Amino acid sequence: MNTTDLGNLVQFAFLIGASLFAMGLHLMNSPASARNGNRLSAIGMCIAVISELVFVANSSPGIGNWLIIIGGLLVGGAAGLRLARTVAMTAMPQLVSLFNAMGGGAAALLAIDDFIRLSGQRTPEGALASLDGWLIFFIVVDVVVGSVTFTGSLIASTKLMGRLKGQPIILPGGRFLSAVALIVSISCSIVLVLAGAGLFNYDTETLDVLLIAALVGALIFGVTMVLPIGGADMPVVISLLNAFTGTAVAMAGFVVGNVILIVAGALVGASGAILTKLMADAMNRSIANILVGGFGVAEGSQAAMTSEGGTIREVSVDDAAIQLAYASKVVIVPGYGLAVAQAQHGVRELADLLEARGIDVSYAIHPVAGRMPGHMNVLLAEANVPYPQLKEMDDINPEFERTDVALVIGANDVTNPAARTDRSSPIFGMPILDVDRARSIIVIKRSMGRGYAGVDNPLYVNPKTGMYFADAKQGLANLIAAVKAQ
Repeated sequence: MNTTDLGNLVQFAFLIGASLFAMGLHLMNSPASARNGNRLSAIGMCIAVISELVFVANSSPGIGNWLIIIGGLLVGGAAGLRLARTVAMTAMPQLVSLFNAMGGGAAALLAIDDFIRLSGQRTPEGALASLDGWLIFFIVVDVVVGSVTFTGSLIASTKLMGRLKGQPIILPGGRFLSAVALIVSISCSIVLVLAGAGLFNYDTETLDVLLIAALVGALIFGVTMVLPIGGADMPVVISLLNAFTGTAVAMAGFVVGNVILIVAGALVGASGAILTKLMADAMNRSIANILVGGFGVAEGSQAAMTSEGGTIREVSVDDAAIQLAYASKVVIVPGYGLAVAQAQHGVRELADLLEARGIDVSYAIHPVAGRMPGHMNVLLAEANVPYPQLKEMDDINPEFERTDVALVIGANDVTNPAARTDRSSPIFGMPILDVDRARSIIVIKRSMGRGYAGVDNPLYVNPKTGMYFADAKQGLANLIAAVKAQ
């Protein structure tokens, strides 16, 4: 087969891969079909990678080091398989952040490599010869966006791991440093693009220095952008960085002339951007406010003392079991505490037990519950919770007034009534689950510790609320035994 025919077959394979990407993304709209969507997308990527390798092997036998390529595929595939099989659900958000970092970093390195390759095409004056400005534009955008994604995602992951505190970290002069880093990166990028278009001539060393300055500025900006953002905003930040990763990958596709990279990056970038906007809307805040403001306050601050002076009503496991066993309608509100305790199977068992008694059971899912987009959906899907029982915030909120018992498991910020009434609260204006409107409320928590936003929750001193202090997994096991005894 000649190179032209093989190239046509590869382009056809890319079309199939791109179609599978789009179909897979569509299936990810629903938890019921998300797994199949992932499988389709993975098949599409395998087709694309194998097709590209076959084309390179046949058309350019001397290109590349196949030992490194195959070794990288095997090592990376084995590492990815191990991570996927062993990662705890509580560690999934930081794993997603690491994936974002690797994607953005890899795209940036590819662009840097291409820039170095173009060094041989410079005129004696240093201008990039025989190139249109668009290629340099794609390289520069790839380097800058990929670098911001790399360091920003690493900081986000470190915060989620608990190695950095979840509250906003304000560095002395941090905003000034962030502004300088951004200005330097953008300014150097503009000069590079204009040089690539032939409008300016610079010597070789200056062009290299400009790229390095743009790179360093972007790396610093990634750090200073994420450090001041509090933990409660992490789902939005992860989604935004995911959009950045997609953009960097799409730019990398333009740099190397690979259609499948362009399509895959564009899909990831667009879907990440849409999800970021939807999640910001769910918090009733703008993306700019999230990036600039920092969400959450330090321990002990005045804004955190919203529930001081209230009376906590503690309930026993038997009291909670009686309320659940004789209810007509129960809404379960899962949060990060459920993920930490790996209690998703216990909550499914309790729900099945209640349903067997003829009780209507559903789950209230807040868009930013947990530490990443869709965290609760993924967690409950692992326990095979029926998808029709998962109700989004807008659908479940009208039902709370008709709910006999709302069972809250580790969800703090997304059930905090202060978001409606307390203008001094950092979460004021964020739409919440209307748990306080249920007839009775049971909250399973290990302690009275604050949520990731660092604010107290007045729900816990509501006269209708009974606090059952226990680890979520053990607490649910105790509840299951007590309900069976009723």
